[in-house]
Amino acid sequence: MKNLGSMRRWAVIGLAMLLAACASTRGGNIPYGPKDFAAPDAPVVATVDDSYKLAPLDTVSVMVFQAPDLSRDYEIDQSGRMTMPLIGRVDAVGVSTAELASQLAKRLNEKYLRNPDVTVSLKASASRVVTVDGSVNQPGIYPATTSLSLVQVIALARGTSELANPRRVAIFRTIGGKRMGAAFDLVDIRRGTEQDPAVYPGDVVVVDGSGTKKTQRDLMQALPLASLFVAL
Repeated sequence: MKNLGSMRRWAVIGLAMLLAACASTRGGNIPYGPKDFAAPDAPVVATVDDSYKLAPLDTVSVMVFQAPDLSRDYEIDQSGRMTMPLIGRVDAVGVSTAELASQLAKRLNEKYLRNPDVTVSLKASASRVVTVDGSVNQPGIYPATTSLSLVQVIALARGTSELANPRRVAIFRTIGGKRMGAAFDLVDIRRGTEQDPAVYPGDVVVVDGSGTKKTQRDLMQALPLASLFVAL
């Protein structure tokens, strides 16, 4: 019985090692580095009315009648606030341009100007972000005021997670009015055998997860003694 138990344990260890060997492989339906995967379409300028709610990294133009020092462009920061002389930081996310103008006029009227005439318009919309999802340590939406490389974007998300398959990383973007995707091998990029592709504002980056790695981990966790023996 002891020999049988030992044989079973070694069989499980062998399976785990086999899984480890094939845990990170290419594959999937998304093509790798297609030649037509160009830069994304330029953002479309849309008419903004009171239904549009301001977002982080939006840029607004503020006009204060007879106050040229206050009348200029302001950027809403990542925390959702804009900073204006005299009144300081103002919450500017989730409100329309008309609502923001009302807030600014109220704050200016409290101490500095009498019944100020304030107009706010949207100058630039914040599609200047990149979304990182999948098997990374910190998925989220990150600022991207200029193009970044794929390696830089993965670094923003604190690297790939333990269960990631770095050989299957997809980038999605809109090209010619169509949503397109391309897969990239992060392992080869890091080795310098493939080019590090550009990631543009508005792109979505998804790192694939490895079901094989999960199975391998579960097997090793089920056999702590065997796992220790292999490590030694």
